[in-house]
Amino acid sequence: QVQLVESGGGLAQPGGSLRLSCVASGFTFSSYGMSWARQAPGKGLEWVSGIYSDGSDTYYADSVKGRFTISRDNAKNTVYLQMNSLKPEDTALYYCAKERFERSWTQTDYWGQGTQVTVSS
Repeated sequence: QVQLVESGGGLAQPGGSLRLSCVASGFTFSSYGMSWARQAPGKGLEWVSGIYSDGSDTYYADSVKGRFTISRDNAKNTVYLQMNSLKPEDTALYYCAKERFERSWTQTDYWGQGTQVTVSS
């Protein structure tokens, strides 16, 4: 069965960095786009970033553009989210999600359990 396991969350200071990882199993990873989304306390889900199956294109929410970078290693079945210049408003539960297609974003069918990111001094 499809499994997505996120890691790398934690506490960071404003201006700091974290790198999230999501290891996938149970499907042909290199055939599907992957996405990251987040949910802050008391707020709705926000799409953060997406990447095509072959890494040829990426998408970012305006709120993270220029600070976050998504990447993937198809040999390791892993998608990453490098988060720099973190702000308190980046505090949220971050989810990794599998896309339904090779080249899609926000059309997901499986989700991980999430990893908590807290940005605070």
